[in-house]
Amino acid sequence: MQSRYFTLNDHPKGMPTAELFTLEQSELPELQDGEVRIRNTWLSVDPYMRGRMDGVTTYIEPFQLGKPLDGAAVGEVIESRDSRFKAGDKVRHMGGWRDIAQLPAEQIEALPTFDVPVQAYLGVLGMPGTTAWVGLNIIAQIQDGDNVLVSAASGAVGSLAVQLAKAKGGTVVGIAGDQKKLDWLESIGVKAVSYKDKDAKQLSEDLKQACPDGFDVYYENVGGDCLEAALNNLRVGARIAVCGMISRYNDEGLSAGPGNLAMLLVRRARMEGFIVFEHWQHHNDFMSEFGPKVAAGEIDYQETVAEGLEQTPDAFLKLFTGGNHGKMLVKL
Repeated sequence: MQSRYFTLNDHPKGMPTAELFTLEQSELPELQDGEVRIRNTWLSVDPYMRGRMDGVTTYIEPFQLGKPLDGAAVGEVIESRDSRFKAGDKVRHMGGWRDIAQLPAEQIEALPTFDVPVQAYLGVLGMPGTTAWVGLNIIAQIQDGDNVLVSAASGAVGSLAVQLAKAKGGTVVGIAGDQKKLDWLESIGVKAVSYKDKDAKQLSEDLKQACPDGFDVYYENVGGDCLEAALNNLRVGARIAVCGMISRYNDEGLSAGPGNLAMLLVRRARMEGFIVFEHWQHHNDFMSEFGPKVAAGEIDYQETVAEGLEQTPDAFLKLFTGGNHGKMLVKL
C-alpha cells in the first residue's frame, strides 16, 4: 500500500513558505506484529509545529529534513496486527501530514464515545481543549468571579479558554483581529478588543476601558504588544498562564521583552509558562467536565477546514496570518 506524506526540505528563516514542503509517496513496509495501519480522515496543524522546523530541540524533538512530518490526526483502522484494534475502529494518533499511517499500537488511542464529530477530538476535545483547561485551572488557578483576559481569543485554544472563563462569572475580555472574530466573541458574551493597527499603549488603554477593574488572569497566546498591554492592566495577585507567543515564532533573531516587566513586581503577579504534554494526566479531568457539554451543544466551538492532503502546508501557514477561526483542520 502506498502512503503520501509531506517532508520538510529546509529549515525556514523567518516566516515559512510553501516551497519548503514536499509531497512524497512511498510503499509502506509489511505490517508487523503490534502495528496498526490507519487511513487518516482529519489532520491537525498547530502553531507549535513551527518551532519543530528549526532543527533545534526545545521541549519536543525537531522535525528531520526529508523525513515524514507528524502531528495529531484521526482516522479509521484499515488493518491491525494488535488485539487492541480491529479494522473499522476510529482512532487518534500523531501520524499526521499523511494519508496512510502505520504505527505501533502503543502510539494509537481509540476515540472516546461522545456524540460529536470525530474531528472534535483534534480540537475542542483534543489538545487545544485540554490546553485551555490546564492553563486556566492548573496554571492560573482560576477562581469564581475572576476577571480574565485572553489573547488570540478566537483561535483553537483561546476560543475555548474564553468560554471556560465565562463560566466562572467574572468579566472576560478577548483580544482578536478581524471584525468577524470580534463579532463572534461579543455573541458569546465576551468583551472583544481589536489589536489591529494599535501599539501597546493604545491596546492597553482599550483593555482598561473594557475592564476598568483590571484582570486576575491573563491567558497568553501571543506575546509582544499584547503582553505589554496586559501587564499594564493586572490586578494585585494576578496570574499569567503562558501557552504560546505566536507573534514571535517567525522572528529571525532575539526579540526585546516588554519594557514594563516590572509590573509583575508592582502587582505581585505570577507568570508561568507550560507545555500541555507535561500535564496530560489532567486530560481525563478535562474530558469528564467538557465532553458532555460539547455533546450537548453547550460549547460554541469553531473550525476552519482545508480540503485535501495537498492543502496541509497552506493550512499551516494561515495560522500565522490570522487565517483561522477556531481550530485549523485538514479534511482528507
